[in-house]
Amino acid sequence: MQSKKTQPQASHFINGSYVEDKAGTAIPVIYPATGEVIATVYSATPAVIEQALACAQAAQKEWAAWTATERGRVLHRAAEIMRQRNHELSVLETYDTGKPYQETSVADATSAADALEYFGGLAASITGEYIQLGNDFVYTRREPLGVCVGIGAWNYPTQIAAWKAAPALACGNTMVFKPSEITPLCALQVAEILHEAGVPAGVYNVVQGDGLVGASLVTDDRVAKVSLTGSVPTGRKVYAAAAEGIRHVTMELGGKSPIVIFDDAHLENAVSGVILGNFYASGQVCSNGTRVFVQKGIKAYSTSTPKRRYWPEPMTPYLVWRPAYLRLTWVVPIAWPLALRRVRATSIHTIWRQSRRRSAALSCRVWAVKTPRLRSSITRK
Repeated sequence: MQSKKTQPQASHFINGSYVEDKAGTAIPVIYPATGEVIATVYSATPAVIEQALACAQAAQKEWAAWTATERGRVLHRAAEIMRQRNHELSVLETYDTGKPYQETSVADATSAADALEYFGGLAASITGEYIQLGNDFVYTRREPLGVCVGIGAWNYPTQIAAWKAAPALACGNTMVFKPSEITPLCALQVAEILHEAGVPAGVYNVVQGDGLVGASLVTDDRVAKVSLTGSVPTGRKVYAAAAEGIRHVTMELGGKSPIVIFDDAHLENAVSGVILGNFYASGQVCSNGTRVFVQKGIKAYSTSTPKRRYWPEPMTPYLVWRPAYLRLTWVVPIAWPLALRRVRATSIHTIWRQSRRRSAALSCRVWAVKTPRLRSSITRK
């Protein structure tokens, strides 16, 4: 199902234009809702990585020479373009991640535009300090670091690409960004928009690939800063590799955030919050509330109410994985195959336990399609 809507012009965006090198490993882009291949990109070869880093290094001095106000204006312009194209970007995000349009249209490109706007406004206010020391004084200057590397995650590809670009570019740095190989499409659109808004060629570049490509970027001597959004194990590896070269590092790693409910809480709101905290984007959020601590006094209520709360409304689907575009769903396709296998196994185990108690209440249909993705649905009679 490769189409003009989803197949990019080329795999990489370097020095203001698309670049292709089919010598790299082919990466099929799979729409999680159906398992169909909707695009193909190619992993960056050493030549592509070198081109991206060299262009970023060459463009950095010119970009840093712009005044902070000028850089801020460009970021504001990019935010405006992104908001104008929110629908197209949201549709692509849905194809890339499987998240429903009702989420992507309000949470992804919109928050990416917010980041560009915020740091665009902040750029001109980033200054040094003047400090009086008796009859003497000292002053500090804030200067760009140079070439930065951004490594993105697969759950919010548009948002993360802009989150990493906005502060780096506002301060006069350049960036080579590697999106997750699972969701490689959206970052290319972010690069296009930045270039269209007036960011000079080479300032923001996108290369595709897996961890090997990321390792090549992180350990390059030209890189001054690394920013990663990903798992804790990946974070340890990236942090160690960056530290070896005394590079600045920022880590946004996955967390399992606890939800605590006390007996004086508004219980209906608390239950809604627990459901949202666990099932928003099918739990594909780094602050997913997978642990719920409930005070003993409301234990009976908390274990019975969610069942009543979860099923009745049409807006709350019956754990159905299905094509997500323009569908009103909460529990949506899982983008990461390993996570899908875990969810599927957990769902089957849960259904089996429930069916022993209420065999007439639920029916389960599980099937596999001829792709790396699996689909499961649970329906209520």
